This record gives sequence, C-alpha cells and structure tokens, in this order.
Amino acid sequence: MPPNQHDLNRPKGRNLGPLRALVPFIRPYTGTLIIAMSALLVSSGAVLLVPIAVRNVIDLGFSSADAKMVDQYFWYLLGAVLLLGVFGAARQYYVTWLGERVVADLRDAVYKHVIRMDPAFYETTKIGEVLSRLTADTTLIQSISGVGLSIILRSSIQFIGALALLGLTNFRLLGYLAVMLPAVLIPVMIVGRLVRRLSRDSQDRIADASGLATETLTAAQTVQSFTGEAHESRRFGESIQLSFVTAVQRIRARAAFSMVAITGMFTMLIIVMWIGARAVLSGEMTGGELGQFVLYTMFVAMSAAMLTEVWGELQRAAGAMERLVELLEVEPQIKAPENPVALPATRDGRIHFADVSFSYPSRPDILALDKFSLEIGSGEKIAFVGPSGAGKTTTFQILMRFYDPQAGRVLVDGVDITTARPEDVRQRIGIVPQETVIFGTSARENIRFGRQEATDAEVEAAAKAAAADSFIHELPEGYDTYLGERGTRLSGGQKQRIAIARAILKNAPILLLDEATSSLDAESERLVQEALEFLEQDRTTIIIAHRLATVLEADRIVVMNEGRITAIGSHDELIHNDPLYARLAELQFGESSEFMSVTGGLTEMDQPIEMPQQ
Repeated sequence: MPPNQHDLNRPKGRNLGPLRALVPFIRPYTGTLIIAMSALLVSSGAVLLVPIAVRNVIDLGFSSADAKMVDQYFWYLLGAVLLLGVFGAARQYYVTWLGERVVADLRDAVYKHVIRMDPAFYETTKIGEVLSRLTADTTLIQSISGVGLSIILRSSIQFIGALALLGLTNFRLLGYLAVMLPAVLIPVMIVGRLVRRLSRDSQDRIADASGLATETLTAAQTVQSFTGEAHESRRFGESIQLSFVTAVQRIRARAAFSMVAITGMFTMLIIVMWIGARAVLSGEMTGGELGQFVLYTMFVAMSAAMLTEVWGELQRAAGAMERLVELLEVEPQIKAPENPVALPATRDGRIHFADVSFSYPSRPDILALDKFSLEIGSGEKIAFVGPSGAGKTTTFQILMRFYDPQAGRVLVDGVDITTARPEDVRQRIGIVPQETVIFGTSARENIRFGRQEATDAEVEAAAKAAAADSFIHELPEGYDTYLGERGTRLSGGQKQRIAIARAILKNAPILLLDEATSSLDAESERLVQEALEFLEQDRTTIIIAHRLATVLEADRIVVMNEGRITAIGSHDELIHNDPLYARLAELQFGESSEFMSVTGGLTEMDQPIEMPQQ
C-alpha cells in the first residue's frame, strides 16, 4: 500500500522513544560526544564541590585559630569556579556543535530519502506537509539537540549528583525527599503526556497551513486570474486560526506542567529544609552540614526547574522526531531489486511493451493501460496519438519506471526494467516534457541538469543545437543569469528550448518527446525541429503527438484509446482505415479526411492548432 496522508497523521505513542532514532546520527561523532561529556562531568563536578567547601568554612574555618584555613577553602572555591568556567564553555561548545551537526545530517537524510520517493507517494502526500517536517520539525529538534541538550545533560548530572551528595550529607533528610518524590513526579508525567500530544497536534496544524500556502503561492497567477485572493486568504486565515487555537491549548498545558512541576518540587524541598533546620536546633546536625544540605537542595531544585522547563521542549522534539521517522521509514514502491540485472552495454534503445495493464494508485478501478503490447525497434520513430485519457502519457510514466504495471512487462534492450536499477533505466532515456520545469538557478546549471559532469563548452553546444544560445546570450549575465523560481524570467518557448538542450546534452539512446515544439514560434520551431531531427538520428524516439506535423514524420503512428491500441500505420493508411484517427485529423485541420489524404496535410502543417490532449 502506498503511504497516504492518513498514515502520516495516525495516533502516536506517549513516550520519548522516537528520540532514540537520533542515535545513528550521533554515532559518527562519538569522539565529539566523549569530549562534550567529559567537559560536562568536570564542570558539573566543580559545581558539586562548592557546598563541601562551604561546609568546611562554616564548621572548621570560623572556629579555627588558624585563619589560613579560611583562605585555603576560599582558594578551593576559586579553583572550582575556574573549572566551571573553562569546562562549562567547552561543554557548551561541543554539545551545541554536535546538535547542529546532527540536525544538519538529519535534514540531509530526510531530503535524500524523500527526493527518491516515487510518484505514488506524492499522489497522496502534500508537498507542504513534507516541507513542514523538513523545516519546522527539524528546527524543533535543533533547539533541543543544541542548547536544550546541554541543559538537559548538565541539569540531569547535577540533579543526580546533588541527590547522591544529599544522602552522604544526611541520609535521613534524603529519605524524606524520596518519600515525597513520587507525589511530585506522577502529576508531572501525566501533564507531560498531554503536552506531547498537543505539541504534535500543533505541528500538524502548522503543516496543514504550510501545505495550503505552498499550493496557492505556487499558483498565484491562477488564483489572481480567477480573483480568488479573498477566498484563499480566508481559507489560509482559517487554517492559521486553527493552528493558533491548537497552540494555545499546548501553551496552557505547558504552563500547567511547569506550575505542577516547580510548585511540587520546591514544596517538597522546603519541607525537607524545615526538618533540617529543626535538626540543627536540636543539635542533631551542625550548621555547616545544614548549609551543605541547603546548597545541594538548591542545586536539586534548580536542576529540577530547568529539567521541567526543557521537558516540554523535549516532548515537542519527540513528536517532531516521530514525524520525521515516519518519512524515513516510508519505502518507495519503485526501487532496485536485491540483485539488479545490468542493462547491455550496446545501448540499442529497443523497447517492448508486453501485455501491460496499469491503474494509477489514486484511480485503482480505471485502467490507464489495458493489455498494451508494442515492440519498438532500435532507432525507430514512433508517434502516439489519441484523445485525452487514451494512455499516451502513461506509457512514458511506465517506461521511465515511475510506476510498475499491475500486469505485463516492459523491456529495454531485452531486460525487464523491474529487474534493473531504476537509475540505469532512466539513464538511457532523455525526455522533453510539454510543461518544462526550470529550477531556480542559472541557465547553465539548468541545461547541465541533463548531464551533471558536462563541461561549459558541452552545455553551450547543446544550447546552440536547441536554438537557445541566442536568447541566453541576451540575458543580463548570459549563461550565468539566474532564471528565477520556476523560470519566471523566461517565456514558454524559451523554457521549452532549455528542456530540449537538456535532452541533447544527456545524449540518451531513447528519446521521449511530449510535443516538444508546441510552445515555440514558427522561426524557433523550425530551428529546434532541425536540431531534433539531428538528435533523433540513431535513437529510438517516441512522440506524444498533438499536431500532425510531427505525426507525418514518424515511422509508425500508434492510435490509442482507453488504454488500448486501436490501429498502427502510416498517416495515409490511418486516414482511410481508422475512424478515430480520421476524426482527430478532421478536428485539427477543420477539413475532410479525403482532403487531408490528397494534400498530405502540407497546406496546414504549420498551423499551431492542437488536437485534444491527454
């Protein structure tokens, strides 16, 4: 089953277990962790030595005839402070560095995993939800794994160490603490679970708002074209309000958590201190012993207060890590087998669809391809035509192995593509889509996306072949010009020529063209068509054709309807023998099929009137 939105938001556990998933990210930096922990132990130990020096000053220094004893213990205090300063700074640096490094690696791992997910994942998962986890959730973990982790470790060591030294100072008073401790911890744990649940709900609402914003802002022109600004603003406002209400609930729970924890902890300590004061009055303890006990009590109280403050953040980080782990655990349906078969080195570009049947995961009851069979020879040029929904684009999706068919096989150069590495299959295929994706980088890097190791000279040669060199040189910085997000600085035809340059640069033996010249003016189309004719030489080419100008040049025309092949032949053969093709030709040219057969489409070939598209 493919992952879906419900899977990503299912109810979660109530412990800090998800944070254990950070261990593999920490393990490579064990040396840094050891240094940080060593500095932490030294600085915490220095703090815990202070009450002992204070006790000796009170019990021995003031009552001694030798004033040097007082000086000696103050020198001890000064040494402890110096240790605390030096090793405290080292602890903070190394722990914070480790936290930043771990979060950077975590973000990198999540992105590398998600970018490899197949289209089935993105059919049912919002991009905004993924981005929220990649940014907001990792930010939460960053806050706890840096300074937060430093506070947690320091406070934990001081809390445990102070409790142990309290026992050495006066075991009876520690017993009172132990009896009262469960009465404080149990309410803290109960409220803490509520904080964690509300923290996760808050993050989910933020993700919903982020998803809505991503969806509408990337289609801002469409929203404005339909004057939908007010409607979308209202939807986003409602989403933000829901996020705010959930956040307020979390804040209330967090405040209640702090109140219960701090009030309970300090009440317990005050009671124990009162008992100790009465013990001094009765002569059961010395003043120095009580002073030492009071200082350790304050260390316990301060450490407990810090831990309770950080605990809420720890709960939120656990919820965030849980969401990230979900992404890391989602496995793509399309992946290489354990022992992949290597494609032959000859790179012939032979393709064989053998009884392929396929339904999209979001439409399981509708066959996009129904027992589709077709053999395409090396270097052959095939055109797919048919009405919208005929399955033309689906053949590209299956051939690129973005989906696996439910039945049948697809072979490239005699190898079943499900037995090969998807990367190996895609390396043999160049594609020029009808809707070109331009990345927010330079023109040079956009073309180099076709082959990352290509030289600047090869990039420029590909651009010249695609008739893109002239307009690129007219840009402010030429090939190094930033093209804007989604290519906002380019026209539709210019974007298309960038895509063609990518395919030329990739130089793959199989070429897929989704009406590659549909967005070009007449002059650019002529130049690009010449480049494509050169590119198609000795390559297997499949064209999704919406105009007969490209159909007429194909070796074979494959007519498709409802996922099946209805006819295969040349233009003249299909005009006379296939009613569907004849009707599509008549719709495009606005003339009778008999006229088209006689003229061969020469009089209207250059008209940019499109057939019904898939």
